[in-house]
Amino acid sequence: MASNTDFVQYIVDQCSGAGDIAVKKMMGDYCIYCNGILFGLICDNNLFVKVTEPGRAVLREEILRPPYPGAREYFYITDVDDSDYLEKLVRVTLPALADPRAKKPAPVAVEAYRSLHHS
Repeated sequence: MASNTDFVQYIVDQCSGAGDIAVKKMMGDYCIYCNGILFGLICDNNLFVKVTEPGRAVLREEILRPPYPGAREYFYITDVDDSDYLEKLVRVTLPALADPRAKKPAPVAVEAYRSLHHS
């Protein structure tokens, strides 16, 4: 079952105080971003937020579920009607997520570099 576009827009509106909220359709469901950072998924008219320790600290209830079969667990958010709560959750989650543009070198490459330059 895919997500209803009205529900998706509702979630976007509810989170909008946290920053620039955008969604990208993905096989009937949606990835949800704030300020260009993927923080969650909207699947089957449910909101899922990536697991972070700062997010865990503000959750009203911690429910972990995969948004679709085979996915890792996300925080399953049942209270989507409180925009202040959702905005706070998004705001504290973002800094804890790695910036996908700031890729770190693989440890093997670092070790190879060190062995070449410190021999």
